[in-house]
Amino acid sequence: MSKLLSNHIDELDLVIELNDTKNQKNSKINGVLKGFYILFVYLILILFLIFAILPFYWMINTSLKSMDEITNEFPPTFFPTYGVYFSNYIDVFSYFDFTRYLLNTLIVIVFSTIGTLVLTILAAFAFAKLEFKGRDTIFTLCLVTMMIPSELFVITNFITVYRLGLLNYTGVNLVDASKTYLAIMLPFLVNVFFIYLLRQNFKQIPNELQLACKVDGRGDSAFLWKIVVPMCSPTIITTIILKIISTWNAYAWPNLINRGDYALISVALAHAQFTDMGGRNLVNLEMAAAFLVTLPLIILFIIFRKYIMKGTSKAGIKG
Repeated sequence: MSKLLSNHIDELDLVIELNDTKNQKNSKINGVLKGFYILFVYLILILFLIFAILPFYWMINTSLKSMDEITNEFPPTFFPTYGVYFSNYIDVFSYFDFTRYLLNTLIVIVFSTIGTLVLTILAAFAFAKLEFKGRDTIFTLCLVTMMIPSELFVITNFITVYRLGLLNYTGVNLVDASKTYLAIMLPFLVNVFFIYLLRQNFKQIPNELQLACKVDGRGDSAFLWKIVVPMCSPTIITTIILKIISTWNAYAWPNLINRGDYALISVALAHAQFTDMGGRNLVNLEMAAAFLVTLPLIILFIIFRKYIMKGTSKAGIKG
C-alpha cells in the first residue's frame, strides 16, 4: 500500500514539474512577445517623432546657413558646412516689420480671447446648469456644426462682415483699424469645441452647490462667477491657451480680410518679400523669420502644457 502511494506521489511530482516547465516556457514566450510588442510600439512612436520634428529641424538648419551654401551645396546637408550664421536672425528684421504685425496679432488675440471666453462660459453654463426647453436639442445642433468644415462658412462670413461695413483695405486711421480687427475676430468669437469642453467640466460640479447658493439668496450669476469659474479654472486656462494658439496660427480668414498694415503676423510673413538686389530669394532669412514666428507658441506650450493636459482630461470624466 505504501509502495503504491509512493508511486502516485512520484507521478504527481512529475506532473507538477512538467507543468512548471511548461509554465516557464509559456512565460518566457509571453515575455519575448511582450518585448517585441513594446519594441514595435516604440519604433512606431520614434518614426512619427522623426516625421514631426524633421520639418522643424530643417527650418532651423536652413536659417543658419549662408545663401552661398544653400545655392551651391547639393544635396543639401543636415548641418551648416560653410559656417553657422546667427546673423540671419538679425538681418531678417531689415526685411520684415515684426513690431507692426506682432502688435496687430496681439490686439486681435487679446480682444478675441476675452470675447470668446465670456461667450463660452455663458453658453457652457446654460447648457450644463440651466433648465430650459430644447436645451439638449440646441446643444446637439451645435455639436453637429463641428462636423462642417469651416471653409464652407467663408462666403457667408465674408458677406456678413461686408454688410456690416467692416471691410477696409486702404484706411490707416484708428476707426478703420478697429473695423479690420473686428472683421477678423467676429466670425470666430463662438467656438463650439470650447463650449463643449467647459460644459463637460461644469457638469461635474454638484447641483447641491447651486441649490445652496440659491438658499443663501444668491442667483445663478453669483454661482457662476464665484463658484463655478474658480473651480473650473484649469479648463478655462486651457481654453485661453488654445484660443491664443488658434488665433496666432490663423491664416485663411485673416488673409482674406486684410493683407496690408493691419495683417496678422502669419499673413504678413506669407506675403513678405525676402529678396536681395539681384532678385534672389533669400531662403535662409525666410526660415529665420518663420522660426521667430513659431518660437512664441513653442514657449507657450512648454510653460502651460500641464494646464492643457489637466484641463482636457478633467473635461472628459463625465458626459
